[in-house]
Amino acid sequence: MLVIKNLSKAFHQQAVLKNINLTIETGEIVSILGQSGSGKTTLLNIILGLDQATEGQLFFNNQDITTVPMEKRPFNIVFQDYALFPNLTAYQNLTYGCKKKQVPQNEINELVDLLNLSPHLNKPIQQLSGGQKQRVALGRTLMTKPEILLLDEPLSALDGVIKESIKQKIQEIAKKLNLTVIIVTHDPEEAMTMSDKIVVLDEGTIAQCSTPAEIITQTSNRFVEEFIIQQLTLKQQNIQQLFRQAQGMSYE
Repeated sequence: MLVIKNLSKAFHQQAVLKNINLTIETGEIVSILGQSGSGKTTLLNIILGLDQATEGQLFFNNQDITTVPMEKRPFNIVFQDYALFPNLTAYQNLTYGCKKKQVPQNEINELVDLLNLSPHLNKPIQQLSGGQKQRVALGRTLMTKPEILLLDEPLSALDGVIKESIKQKIQEIAKKLNLTVIIVTHDPEEAMTMSDKIVVLDEGTIAQCSTPAEIITQTSNRFVEEFIIQQLTLKQQNIQQLFRQAQGMSYE
């Protein structure tokens, strides 16, 4: 369990996060949702250990990790651009660092099967699709056996069926491994369809922290309503319009 208490962060006396209090249970998928500049990436970096809070504390399994360096925290991240090695094959990327971690071959094989990567192991990274690259990046991170998996905009470069398959794969992995997953996203639809809990940030504060169903039925304030409900409604209208146009029907 990760507990964040009274956390604040300022850069050059400019407040970016303000009195964040949050509890994330083991095995939960939690989305940190917000517009650009809301503080979501800063919060992710503080959890990971890339940055330090100005005030407040972080506890993981009842241990204070506020000042523990990143390399000593049992967390790992998949970055938005995947950060794969272009000169290595999919398998070499996937198993990079395995000798140092002494990961048994049977565990590597299980992860390959879980991620449906068997047909692509010997391919150069340049030959992989966006979804395949994302699965390789996920696998390489999972090889380190993190207790919390952090994902930075994991679906932003993907479209359509590929995006849906990666959503399902992340949920499947979290359930199978009882893995805590924290996702940073600007997309309300991603957060609503992937998460057990959504933390909506607005100008460095938590506007609402609820289940997807509660956000729909018990919206806490005008910002949450406008940012989430209206965006989802607009996206649905756009989908309906495209569908009708594809069917050769008029759309008013």
